[in-house]
Amino acid sequence: MYKRLIKPFLFSFPPEKAHNIAFTSIKLLSSIPFVKSGIKMIYRYNDKSLERKVFGLTFPNPVGLAAGFDKDAKLYNELSCFGFGFVEIGTLTPVAQPGNPQPRSFRLPKDAGLINRMGFNNEGVFAAVQRLKNRNPDLIIGGNIGKNKITTNEDAVLDYEKCFNALFDYVDYFVVNVSSPNTPGLRELQDKDALKNILLKLQINNNLRPKRKPLLLKIAPDLSNTQLDDIVAIAQDVKLDGIIATNTTISREGLITPKPVVDAIGAGGLSGQPVRKRSTEVVAYLCARLGKEIPVIAVGGIHSAADAIEKIKAGAALVQLYTGFIYEGPALIKKINKALAKHK
Repeated sequence: MYKRLIKPFLFSFPPEKAHNIAFTSIKLLSSIPFVKSGIKMIYRYNDKSLERKVFGLTFPNPVGLAAGFDKDAKLYNELSCFGFGFVEIGTLTPVAQPGNPQPRSFRLPKDAGLINRMGFNNEGVFAAVQRLKNRNPDLIIGGNIGKNKITTNEDAVLDYEKCFNALFDYVDYFVVNVSSPNTPGLRELQDKDALKNILLKLQINNNLRPKRKPLLLKIAPDLSNTQLDDIVAIAQDVKLDGIIATNTTISREGLITPKPVVDAIGAGGLSGQPVRKRSTEVVAYLCARLGKEIPVIAVGGIHSAADAIEKIKAGAALVQLYTGFIYEGPALIKKINKALAKHK
């Protein structure tokens, strides 16, 4: 039904408008008696073999929703009904910000991809906290945190600390996002010294708590092997709990979409099938060097069960969807979980 009816309807609107329509529709439908339970019956796939114990948390299944879909923690309960094993909210910043001017999201249907330059549009971390206060404790929620656009890189650590401290009691794990290409200068924070400073400060805050929360880092697919080696060294040095690989790419190589169309879209991070191969390469490179010491969550170009298994074979402990969820619909989650239950 999604591919025959819902997707053509949604794809008749600009991407951001379609996202808002889908968001509102899911919220509305889930408020109707019995619809929510009906969605669970259709899309959830329960199998004890899918359970994963990763960085001290027990995930009912290894398929999560990546950050960006539910930026402001408005829909996490409803989205969990589609069978996700965990939902990541954000990216959140200390102060609300509108993000970049519209249009800022573009489809590449021939490539099953998206280009976005949203720019961390969100209502601020404290608004999200209010929505998380009555969360279902059985749902695993990750908090993806970033810095405000007006905050200098020199002061970035303060923004990450504010988000970390505000969210601490309301999420199960944290993700430090320094890899979005849509906030000017943000990716410079992936440089060794700047990154180590941020992660060490957050670990100090973490270790002062009665019970610490897993701290993860989300990285770009555009890093060289030398830069990935730096990430490995930092992760081991500051005792990171995990790495998410990867964010969107600034590369435009290998696209089917005509170059003039891509050039007219302009800057932004590319996600979906075009990033699948590079994302898997990064996952495999990291896992070969980290072993089971620091788990990797794979995200990037997962549009089928085979894509998810590819990431698992590369060493990933868990996987996340975003663009694949948009192109393939909620049935993708169940397909992946069924395939993973058979894949030993």
